[in-house]
Formats: sequence, C-alpha cells, structure tokens
Amino acid sequence: MAATMAEGEPPPFTHEDNRRFLQMLRDKKQMLGIGSPKVEVQFQDLTVETYVRIGRRELPTLPNCVVNAAQELASYSHMCTPRKRAVKIINAASGTIRPSRMTLLLGAPGSGKTTFLKALAGKLDLSLKRKGKLMYNGDEVNSSTPQHMHAYISQYDLHHAEMTVRETIDFASNMLGTNNEFEMIGEAARRKHDVVNEVDKNLDSFIKATTFGEGRNLTTNYIIKILGLSECTDTLVGDEMRRGISGGQKKRLTIGEMLVGLAKCFFMDDISTGLDSSTTYEIIKVIQQMAHLLDLTVVISLLQPPPETLELFDDIILLCEGQIVYQGPRENATDFFEIMGFKCPDRKNIADFLQEVTSMMDQKQYWIGEQHRYHYHSIEKFAESFRSSYLPRLVQDKLLLPNTNTIKGEVVKTGSGLSRWNVFKTCFSREVLLLKRNSPIHIFTTIQITILALVISTIFLRTNMNHKSILDANKYVGALFIAVMLVNFNGMIEIAMTIKRLPTFYKQRELLALPGWALLTPNFLLSIPISLMQTGLWTSLTYYLIGYAPSFIRFMKHFLVLFSMHQTSMGMCRLLAAVARTLVMANVLATTTLIAIFIFGGIVISKDDLKQWLQWGYWTSPFAYAQNAISLNEFLDERWATEFHYENANTIGEAILKIRGFLTESHWYWICVSVLFGFALVFNILSIFALEFLNSPHKREVHTNATDTMMECATKKNGSHDASIPQGVLPFQPLSFAFDAINYSVDMPKEMMKYGVTEKKLHLLQDVSGAFRPGVLTALMGITGAGKTTLLDVLAGRKTGGYIEGTIKVAGYPKKQETFSRISGYCEQSDIHSPNLTVYESLQFSARLRLPSEVTSHQRDMFIHEVMHLVELTRLKNAMVGLPGATGLSAEQRKRLTMAVELVASPSIIFMDEPTTGLDARSAAIVMRAVRKTVDTGRTIVCTIHQPSIEIFESFDELLLMKRGGRIIYSGSLGPHSCNMIDYFEVRVPNFECIFTRWEQKIYMLCHRLYPVFLE
Repeated sequence: MAATMAEGEPPPFTHEDNRRFLQMLRDKKQMLGIGSPKVEVQFQDLTVETYVRIGRRELPTLPNCVVNAAQELASYSHMCTPRKRAVKIINAASGTIRPSRMTLLLGAPGSGKTTFLKALAGKLDLSLKRKGKLMYNGDEVNSSTPQHMHAYISQYDLHHAEMTVRETIDFASNMLGTNNEFEMIGEAARRKHDVVNEVDKNLDSFIKATTFGEGRNLTTNYIIKILGLSECTDTLVGDEMRRGISGGQKKRLTIGEMLVGLAKCFFMDDISTGLDSSTTYEIIKVIQQMAHLLDLTVVISLLQPPPETLELFDDIILLCEGQIVYQGPRENATDFFEIMGFKCPDRKNIADFLQEVTSMMDQKQYWIGEQHRYHYHSIEKFAESFRSSYLPRLVQDKLLLPNTNTIKGEVVKTGSGLSRWNVFKTCFSREVLLLKRNSPIHIFTTIQITILALVISTIFLRTNMNHKSILDANKYVGALFIAVMLVNFNGMIEIAMTIKRLPTFYKQRELLALPGWALLTPNFLLSIPISLMQTGLWTSLTYYLIGYAPSFIRFMKHFLVLFSMHQTSMGMCRLLAAVARTLVMANVLATTTLIAIFIFGGIVISKDDLKQWLQWGYWTSPFAYAQNAISLNEFLDERWATEFHYENANTIGEAILKIRGFLTESHWYWICVSVLFGFALVFNILSIFALEFLNSPHKREVHTNATDTMMECATKKNGSHDASIPQGVLPFQPLSFAFDAINYSVDMPKEMMKYGVTEKKLHLLQDVSGAFRPGVLTALMGITGAGKTTLLDVLAGRKTGGYIEGTIKVAGYPKKQETFSRISGYCEQSDIHSPNLTVYESLQFSARLRLPSEVTSHQRDMFIHEVMHLVELTRLKNAMVGLPGATGLSAEQRKRLTMAVELVASPSIIFMDEPTTGLDARSAAIVMRAVRKTVDTGRTIVCTIHQPSIEIFESFDELLLMKRGGRIIYSGSLGPHSCNMIDYFEVRVPNFECIFTRWEQKIYMLCHRLYPVFLE
C-alpha cells in the first residue's frame, strides 16, 4: 500500500489524531466564544401506520391490477371501500435521544428500524401516516424545521457512477452548506484578533500536517481522511457496468456524504452492511468521537455489532415488531432482561442476545429459572414490563416539562442558507462534469447521425431530384419526413439517461434538499449545444446533397425547425421518464406517444382526411407543426413556382401543400416554430413538477408489510408443509476439492504508474493452497481486500481475465470446467433475482434448468419444498421477490433465496460469498443453520464471512485465513472452542491470550492492531 501513496502525502489519520484534532477544535471554539448547539430528540406515543391489501391481492398479476385500479377509482366516488387493513409499523413509541451520546438501534429485519429512523428524521414516505409527538429541543417537528438540521443515512448506496469520491462529497457539502468548522473559527478569530495562544498554533499546524492540496475544501478532505477514503479519492464510484470503488468504500462514501453537512442529528440505517468488523469499528469509533466532542445526536442501527463496536455506544434502543422493548444505558440492558428471567451467557455477544431473547425460537435457551416454569414471553409483555420500569417514567416526566429550550436560535442559524443561484451553479457544474464523463454516448450519437445523414443523402441525391411535377415534390416531402422523424427519435436517448439518474435524485431530493428544477434546468441548458451540434451536423450533410432550396436563409430556417423539434422531443422524453419513473413503463409510454404524434402528424393521414372530432389530435401533435414548418420553408421557394392549378393553388409548391393538407401561408412557419419551442418549454416545466412532487415508485415499507400480511393469511389458510416434507429426495455424490500453489495476477493498472510502481503485473493471490472436504464446513476469512472473493472466483472458474497458475483437483482428478459447473453452485454476495417471480417460481425455474432430465416433475417439486424447508422459506413460498431495497423480500429473505436457488440444483460443492452480509444475528444464525444442515448431508461448502458472532464462527469446522496481498496465514481445523487456532496464534502473536479474553476470535484476525504482526 505504501507503494501506491503519492510522494509527500501525510501518514494515515489515526483515532488518536482525530481525537486530538476535535479536542483542539472544541477548545478553540470555547476560547472564541462560539457556541456548540445541541439537539435533543423527544418522541411521545409515536405511531406510524399504513394500509395494505389483504391476502393475495398484493401480487401484481393482471387481474389483481385491474381489480385494484377499479376499486381505487370507485373509492374516490365513495361507491366502495378497498379491502385494506391498517398495519402499525411503529406502535406508540416514547423516549428521548440525548445529544453528545451514541445510541444503538437494534432489531431484526422487519421490526421497523428503517421506518423508525425515517420518522425521527422527518423523512417518512407520504403513504405512511405519523401520529404522536416528535420534538427537537421541545419544539414540534414540522415543515418549518430546518432541513439541514438532521440527516438520514440510508443503508442503500446510491451515487452517480461517473463521479469520483471527492466530487461526490464536494457536491454534498455544497448542497448541504458545509459544516466548515475551520472557516467558522477563522472568522471568529478575525473578530477577536487579539486571541493568540498555544491552542491556535497547535490547531493550525495540525491542520497543515493532516491535509494536502491547495484550494481544497478542508471539511471534505477531513471527512475523506477519517473514513479511510484517501486511497480512492480520485477514483470513479462506478456501478454494474463501470469499474469503480469497492462495496465497503461505497458504504463509507454514503456516510461521508452526510457527515460533511451542517446536521446536528444523524440517523444512520444499517451502515455496517458489507463491511468487515475491523472497518465497522473504525467508522463507528470516528462517529463516536465526533458525537462526544462536537455534541452531535447520533442514532445508528446495526445488524450484527461485534462486542468492541457495541462498547462504543452509550445507549441502546431495542425495537421488536414496532414496539420499544428497551431504551436506556447500554450497561443496564442485560439487567432488565435478567429481572425478567433471561440471562446472557458468558460467551454470548450481548447484541446477539438482545435480538434473540424476544424470538420465540431462541428465547428458551436464555431462561435461568426452572425449566418447567418457563413460558414464552411475548414482545407485548416485554414492552409492558419496560414501560412499567423506572427508565420510561423518567422520560415521560421530562416530556411533560415545559419547553425550556435556550439553544433553538443557534440551531436554526445553522441552516443551509444556500441561495437558489448557488444551488443552480453547484448543479450546473455537476451537469457539466457528467456531460464530459458521458461523452462516449454523445460521440456515438454523433457518429450515428453522420452515417444516417450520408445514407439518406445518397438515397435522395440531388441529381435524381427534380422540381417540375407533383411526383417530384412528393419525393421531397418524403425526405423532409425522414429528417423530422429521425430528429424526433434522436431525443429518446433522454429516457434512459433520465431514469438512470432518478434513484440518486430521489435520495438527494430527500437528504440534500435538491429541488427538481436544479436537476432539470442545467440538463436542459446543456442539451442546447448538443442539440445545435447534432441538428447542425444533420442539416449540413443533407441539405445541399439532397438539393433543398439553395438560399442560405432557407438553410437556416430548415435548421431552426429541426432544432426546435429536437428540443421538443428531448423535453417530451424527459417528461415521460419523470412520470413513468421506470424504464419499462417509460418505453411503453414513449412508444404509444410517438405512434400517436406520427399518426396525427399529417403524413400518415392528411389533416383534411381526419374526422372533425379527431382534429384536436392534429393540432396537439408536435410532429404536425414541424412537418408544416419545414414543408412551408421548402415549397414556398421560387423554384417551386412553376405554374400548376389545383383548387386555389397556382404553383407546384402550393399544390403539394394543398394535396398533403399542409398550411399554405408563409406566416405559419413562424407560428409553427414558436409552438414547437412552446412545447419544449411546457414539457420541461411539467418535468420539473413531476420531479418535484412524484416519489420513487418503490415503497419499501408498504410492500414489506403487505407481503407479511399476505403470507400470514396464506399460512393460516394452507397450513404448514414442514411436517410432510421428505428428506434426501435427490441423491448426490460427495466430492473433495483441493488446490495447490494458486497464483492470480492482472495487468498493472495504468493509474498505478504515476505512483512509481514499475511492476507489470498486480498479484492478487500468491501461492494459495488448501482443501475442502465433504461434510466439512470451511470459513474463508480476511480483511477487506485480502482476496477472499477473488479466490472463490478463481476456484469456481468464474475469472475470465488475468493470469491463473496452479493446480485444482476434484476428487483427485484435474478440474474440467465444463463438468465442474454441473456439480457445483456459487452463491454471490449480491442477490440477483427476477423481481416479478414468487419465491417458489424462482426455485422452480432454477430447478428446471439445472436438474437432470430424468428427474420427474413430482421429484423436482418435492425437492424444491425440501430446500425451502431447509432455508426456512416455506412461509414465503408465494411472496413476490421484488427489487432489492425497494419492494418484495427483505435483505435476509433474498439472501436465503440466493442459497435456495443454488441448492435446488443439488450440487456437491457450493461456494458462498458472504452469506451473512446484511443480516441481523438471528437471520445470520438461520442462514448458517441451513448451511450446517446442508453440510451434514455430505456436501462440500466453503463460505467467505465478514462479521460472524462467536456462535456462528464456531459452527465452522475449518478456517482458511488470508491477509492483504492474497496470502494464507492460517489453514486448518478450529477445534473445540477454536482451541487449535488459538494455540497456533499464541505461539506467533505477542499478548494474543489477553486479547482473546476480551474480544471474539474474529476481531484479532481482522483488527488493525494485530494485522502488522501477520504482515511480518
């Protein structure tokens, strides 16, 4: 890593550096008399509810869509009431979140954590109804509350792939109004120029020592350094089609995007998803220091916080099925449940215990009373017991006190204050940047226009075009029609480009207060030079080659028509994209709209041939105005003045206009062009309204609860299949898997050359050897960037590029990829499924494609049910898969479905890439229990894993531990309570035993404190 650092770059920013820096910042603010506003969040009887359809009516089948739409229309006229039931996502929650403290929000997926955080941040979807009181410093939260005072950080990483890390954070800081403590202190120091002390000198020298680059935003630079993003500062974010930063770096970028702002309250949703334990600890430690020293109010929800991360928090909120089961100091959490009769075992992670003790399946193991006296304690009973304890009474008494807030003014002053002009400049600069990064698209479009122009010009070459008859004129009408049509179609590129940006826009509109006009206005203005270039190129290549009227004025008028039509088409496509909001629906609307404007455009059917009651279609079609204007410009030229009598026409030019049903007066040219520009303006204005008022079509909270409700009804109606499912329906052959001296390298990236790297190849795996056996569950571990996923891809034969060396054998024979793919399965880290299928349909599709043809339909169906039972998906058999982070299944349900899709192929060897990422402790335990059951059938399974609890870690039989650089530092069995691994490291790592007594095994494998030892 040192080789990749630029010369003169300062050393990494440590936690102690950050603490010293924040402490000096705090001390200097106090000396200069700068107040540090605090925000206390209070909520009383907070309830969030929505309405969902009952039973299977939520499934988006054609009959359901028709019936649901009809019922919605009928409900507006009070003719009937839709069959919906109210579902409380958050149920009468009361409490206080204090500043300068770290609050951890715990709860299983589906417990309402995301909705709770959004409710506290005032970011609820409009389909959800909030009741009760929500106050900041005693004042009710409403639309007048400063938007930049609080920030919600989503668990989904939505960014522009074309921007770099620094550009993304810079844009966020400009939109939020950067919380630039440096500039604020500098201004105060200028007002108090006589204040010069040792703290000033220390702080100034510290800033110079830890920042680099001239003219940079210091706050942006600070956020980049504390989040460990320095090495990818100028790297593109990337997406599925563009190489960029890693998933963990995207998660840190999502956090930094909001930390850079002015907010005093932060509500962070599952920010550890996809991060290893070491990285999670690093980030939470930084946030803790900022919360304590900058007086921030922080609430963070985590799925599987390890013990050392848990100790960074001051308070805990335990949320179960929308009810607060516990809220208070972290140290007292286990005491409350011990009073209820449940005790956390010594070797149990407290966070895992808190999430499992309310579960019906896991609760009994923690009961400390006599077994025959145990009975299930419901969530309602826990919540009632907590409400009757002393902690909630203290909160309730505080809520009833009159508002004595004295810092409201200071908080309000921290609002963004960003003027519309500054918002426009910021967004315009970003649009210019995106235009440059997307230049290949426009270059390709330009090449396409050039080729089509040359083709059309040769078809209508001027040597074959005369001006003496109506037949000649018809040829020109055809050429003009093609010009208008192609220009119209050329604007459709806006549909895909707009929809691609909508998810990021909706996030930024919600979190950065980005208005719709700020996105569309720069986009519209920058489209003008593109439109001028493309229509100008078309006109230049075709006008004189085809042989239109040679007058330069008519050439410019011809160009003006095409330009106005292109702008109208682009504006119309932006509007369709903003209204449809999905690519499929936008394409349907665009196709329908284009067909309509062509039919009413005066070419397919003449205006004179239209029925009177259809004339409105002609006068509302932009194509009709463009065709009229461009035809008037051509056929009113003097070369078409040859005498020809037709009705009131005296020339060939007027006659062809009459025959085609076009307008014949010259002044209509300018009217038509004006109307086209009017259309473009109206379409863009309507697009702004659509962006401003329409929400994302994917509503996570509603669909999740709808699925649960539907499945509850389906389960009660159909009963459980668990008891009747046979085991071992399809046989398989257990196989071993061995590899020796595996090396994998790629060509050295060109960007590395500027850092002085001279090697031609970048080595990602170096001399990796090992073996996976049937019936043995192997864990593949290592810090982020160690090469775990790369090793899996190489072993599974999924790497198509790079240089692979070494030997791989299956059951003692050299691996042949053609046959290996039929006996192996690969569960990717990203859960990719068809969103419009149910769980059962997804498994059925995979089984039909991958099982041998001799397997009967009955055997296949029974095996699918066996797999669903194995991974606990039977209850969700008829649930829609949906889109990740939007509709359908939750993250942990999608992870189990990914496993099931591979298991229905009945593989002998299975590779799993981080199967527990994004899951809470209980969900991860369910997944690993399914994995364990699968291994016990005799299959060979290896899993990469990031944040295992001690129970999950010890469920593995063997460990393959990697360090950065793709090297193996441990390979072997774990033994009872990991004794074999512990004995191995006790000999090689100083003070290993004392660290072991404090933390779980995974921490000292991944923690930065021990990693330098491993590197040696």
